[in-house]
Amino acid sequence: MVATRPGNDEPAYSGSAARPDRANDRLIGRARESDEIFGLLTDPHGPRLVLVRGERGGGRSAFLRTVGDRLRTQGTSVFPVGCVPGDGERPLLLALRLVMALEEHRSGVGQQPVAVTRALSAVDRGDRTAMGDLLRAALAQSARTAPEPRGRPAVVLVDDAQHADAASLAVLGRLDFPGLAADVGLVVSAVRHGEHDADEDRASGRDRPGGAVARLADAQGARTVVLSRLGPEDTTALVASRLQATPDAALAGKVREFTRGIPGAVDALLTGWTRQGDIRVADGHAFLPTRTPIPVLRTDDRFVTALDALGEPCRTVAAALSILWPLGRPVPEMIAASTGLSEAAVADGLRGLVEEGIVDELPGSDGTDVRGWTFRLPLTAHTVLERLRPMERSRLSAVAVEALWAHADRGDAEAVDAGRAPRPAAALLEEADAWTYLPDRIADAGILVDRTRAVAELTAAAEQARPELDSLGMLRWLRAAARLIERPAARDLALQRYAGAAYMAGDYRTGRTIAEALLRNPGEAMTPLALQQTASLLVAATANEMNWPTLSRQATAPWWDELPLPALAKVTGQGLALCRLGRWREALDVLSRDEAVWNTSPHVRAKPEVFSAAAELALGRPERFRRALAMQKAPELLPDADYALAMAMFDELAGAGDLPAANALLDSRGLTVEVLPPLSRFLWHHLAGRWDEAMESARRLLANREVQTPASDTRLLPARTAAILLARGRTTSALQVLDSTRGPEEGPPQYSMNVSEADVLRTLGDLDGAETTLRRGLDSVRASGQIHNTEELWALLAEVTAETGRTAEAVTCLEHLGRIADRTGSGRARLRHLLASARVLRHRAPDAVLGNLREAVDLARSRGLPFETASTLLAAAEAGAAPAELLHEAYELFGTTGATLWRFHTRTALREAGLTGPGRKQATAENERLLATLIAEGLTNRQIAAVLRLSEDAVAQRLSRLFARTGLRSRTEVVTAVRTGSR
Repeated sequence: MVATRPGNDEPAYSGSAARPDRANDRLIGRARESDEIFGLLTDPHGPRLVLVRGERGGGRSAFLRTVGDRLRTQGTSVFPVGCVPGDGERPLLLALRLVMALEEHRSGVGQQPVAVTRALSAVDRGDRTAMGDLLRAALAQSARTAPEPRGRPAVVLVDDAQHADAASLAVLGRLDFPGLAADVGLVVSAVRHGEHDADEDRASGRDRPGGAVARLADAQGARTVVLSRLGPEDTTALVASRLQATPDAALAGKVREFTRGIPGAVDALLTGWTRQGDIRVADGHAFLPTRTPIPVLRTDDRFVTALDALGEPCRTVAAALSILWPLGRPVPEMIAASTGLSEAAVADGLRGLVEEGIVDELPGSDGTDVRGWTFRLPLTAHTVLERLRPMERSRLSAVAVEALWAHADRGDAEAVDAGRAPRPAAALLEEADAWTYLPDRIADAGILVDRTRAVAELTAAAEQARPELDSLGMLRWLRAAARLIERPAARDLALQRYAGAAYMAGDYRTGRTIAEALLRNPGEAMTPLALQQTASLLVAATANEMNWPTLSRQATAPWWDELPLPALAKVTGQGLALCRLGRWREALDVLSRDEAVWNTSPHVRAKPEVFSAAAELALGRPERFRRALAMQKAPELLPDADYALAMAMFDELAGAGDLPAANALLDSRGLTVEVLPPLSRFLWHHLAGRWDEAMESARRLLANREVQTPASDTRLLPARTAAILLARGRTTSALQVLDSTRGPEEGPPQYSMNVSEADVLRTLGDLDGAETTLRRGLDSVRASGQIHNTEELWALLAEVTAETGRTAEAVTCLEHLGRIADRTGSGRARLRHLLASARVLRHRAPDAVLGNLREAVDLARSRGLPFETASTLLAAAEAGAAPAELLHEAYELFGTTGATLWRFHTRTALREAGLTGPGRKQATAENERLLATLIAEGLTNRQIAAVLRLSEDAVAQRLSRLFARTGLRSRTEVVTAVRTGSR
């Protein structure tokens, strides 16, 4: 009996590609402006003319549509008049459209008023005076054709007036608006690039549309509504509306950085990403993989066409500026020198870019001079840069690099003369990214700058970068450095460094490709130790790619024998491949047979020793692993190597549910949770009961298909995620996680997923399905000889067989479980044995059961896992092995994790024990939320009854009360309410 979500063909956790939704084009972040203009237009004594201004992409058209819709709901006649590029070449066109809209409204459909005929004649003659008289008359007459309840009966909405003809705007500018009819409103919307629109045109006498529209604001009684950029919260809300998913912090931050809250830019950026399938959605949350590049705007995008329409020299200046702008005030001279333009042409180009709102001038400290120029929209700057020809990009980047190096050299020389330490280059504008600009330009400049200095600075920058924050830049710099190195030996070491960085950044394909190339043709710089490290990287990258056929070949000696490698690299690589496939006996055989090859020095034996310890641990022999844990940090190991080995041991401990030992390991290495890899951090949050944080990591990892744990239990992420979802009543979502991440048969065993799936099926009342899943998991680990971490399989199988009345089989399972606990010394195995014994033997040996449960409480408290402790307290209190008052503690602990299903069971236990539980209001609210969640998961009444341990009649009654209290009328409405967050 597998529950499925009704009407949902795509699993919530499959990491599906986002699809932008423009159907719900509601305004976001414009409530104040909307109320303001609505008040102006519905006030009979309000202004006759309202201007709506905003920069390109600011959402003026959407704003006008919303205003028009709102006006229509109160009975106002709304006449939209749109302007498009090219209208400016047709004098008096806008004035004609305005006359036609108003006169035809008064005269009725099918009639051409005399005024329209006269207006057409005025257009033919180019007679501004006559057209002005006609427009004045049209606006001055009352628009009332019937009594209206309030406000004005007619409003004309003129959109994109910056495209309108100058003659019409001049006619509008000469109208006496206070003398017009009070019941006709005129709204004119146009782009505004800055305050210069009207001021500069007044001073210069120019009559361009942008300035003419701006001068309308000077008309007596006119009002202006300005659409500002969206703030951070509104920008994030717009992203959520477009994607129909909550964006994570990284995605929202990237959108804000490149769009600066301009709605049109937000749409363009999201469209670029979603067109490539880059944005992934899991469980209603949207994520952007860390190495996803910023898309380039299409040639027909409004931000690109605005630049292209300017022609030369603006386009050439903009191209150079996309590279050089961070250098500040000297940029015009640098552009002139690098492009061949005169300084006057460069100045003209900059002026045109500023006037068109593409570039902003950065004022100096006194507010009068200019200290530099920057693109108003970072997305435009990125697009212009990416459209450069490769040689042009290299040449301009070389100009920037030489300028910065010269500045740094002067600073170093001055520092030496003054007896100070050299300081870093400081010639960049504060608006520029000082960390990435120079290495980016060096990478682009390539061979046009000094190779030796370039390699040194690129390598240094990459070493300072944090992979989780700037992996794309880091990899780009290391790749560029490797290409610049001419000596083969040095290049091999650079490539090895690049492969390692790619692996750490999650670019496993790049890491694997480079590592294999180095192993197939090793150079003289590749020492046996370097080749051992590269072989390990190759295998780890292959496993993390989940390329099981290739990994299976790497687990064979013939595959390695084809490579010109020393025995050390071969045995290490083969041993690791066998471990990552879960073939523990074979791995231990290979590593033991050739121990003399690798057990020679601390550096050399570090990895094979950990692999051997992990294999013995999996086979139920933990002594070697414990000795490795007890060892202090090896000073002879490089920091990266020591960190990698520490993470391998951490994942094993976390997979076994040993939080105290995992924390002790971190303390001994001087590490914190914050520096753990994302998957390891998820495991820690899960154990520590910080499930909201765990789920945030899980969604991102699952959306990006990063589900492979480099430990003996390779599927901890989906298994533990499903366990959290089940504890929160999300049974179908739990099954979807497991179904969407299940690997092929040739991969390593996935026994933790078998446990989680069986737990869900058991909760749903499908005991046969649960048993089948558990036995499948046991078959997989039995083939590899694995004992460690199998206690959950045996414990759950014991409970399932007991619930089906097969007590003898359940006792046999308990005996297996007891042997595992004794052999491994695992605290979790001992606890699961104590709890399972209590459930299986409660009628056979009640006294022993009570003792076991008391020991279980003490053991659970010592392990410090909130959910595990709460579950143990609940079991002990229900059996009478512990004071019933402990149910209160269990209830609170379940609350800290958000385990709503278990809170429900604990409330039931409190009620049956005659203890006071939470207040009736709180209990009712929690019960209804849980019931709504189960409905949203698509469960039938019978399944809900199984989950809540109630009768079907009781469930039906609860549903009736839910519908009555909430006003919802059907399951469909409940599902909608849950998904939209209104329940």
